[in-house]
Amino acid sequence: MGLACLVVSAGAAFAADDEEDAPAKPAIPNLYLDLRTSYASIPAGTLGLGFGSTSLSTALEALAVRRGATLPNGLPAAKSIAVDLPLTVDVNDRVSLYGGVSGSTTDIGGGWSTFDVTSWNIGVQADLYQQNGGRIPTITLQSTLTQSVPNEQGMTNSFNNILEFDYALDEDETRGWLAGMQYTYTTIASPFASIRPNTILYAGGYYQWPSNWKFTGRLGVQSFGGAQLAGRTLAESFTQPILRLDLDRMDDNDNRLFGITAQIAWMPKPSYQLTLRTPLYAARN
Repeated sequence: MGLACLVVSAGAAFAADDEEDAPAKPAIPNLYLDLRTSYASIPAGTLGLGFGSTSLSTALEALAVRRGATLPNGLPAAKSIAVDLPLTVDVNDRVSLYGGVSGSTTDIGGGWSTFDVTSWNIGVQADLYQQNGGRIPTITLQSTLTQSVPNEQGMTNSFNNILEFDYALDEDETRGWLAGMQYTYTTIASPFASIRPNTILYAGGYYQWPSNWKFTGRLGVQSFGGAQLAGRTLAESFTQPILRLDLDRMDDNDNRLFGITAQIAWMPKPSYQLTLRTPLYAARN
């Protein structure tokens, strides 16, 4: 929350500096429910890891701790469906704040579990620096805190931070290169369990057509330290490649209207995830 306040203050200061040169902007910020629906197929012996997979990993982390005593061979292969409902406010063109709940259902071989709310989250995304036609790329920081529910023995807290560099190749920023890092740290309210950090280093690029369809690709390396319960390994450590492909439909003001994301992560066996983004706008500028 302190980071959010700091970023909002910085964004306001930047806006004040540019007020004389910039055209008048609408007084009402974007307000929308950034509905995301994900399906994942996860191999045995690992968690739901990858780019921004906080709701999936939280659901499986809780599953690991609550059922760990009955899983002598570690985590089984799983299928999971998760729905994220973060209410998002684009404070200005630099800062977005969001918070909401996530629900999921999981199949570990005996049929699908009941769909339940499994976590809540709050976060901030901010452009620390904007390229605006210069030579220094846009620098974006996104930080998310996710906590599993219910609040009981075995609950998890996940801190997910993404630092990304975006170098646009044209003035309209319709094509460019990306590079960044994602770092996820998870704590468990249990003296017998632990999950080590997960880190992703990646590079990629994007292209937006005049029709406002935008394609983005990211290829990187994911390194996970493993998970243990009562001295027994639930998920092995690994360092493997990861691929994410995004196709988004934007409007003329770069607001997302629809998006689909496909991800393949080797852990070391491949894990597949498909996400649909269908934001529901209450106010859109």
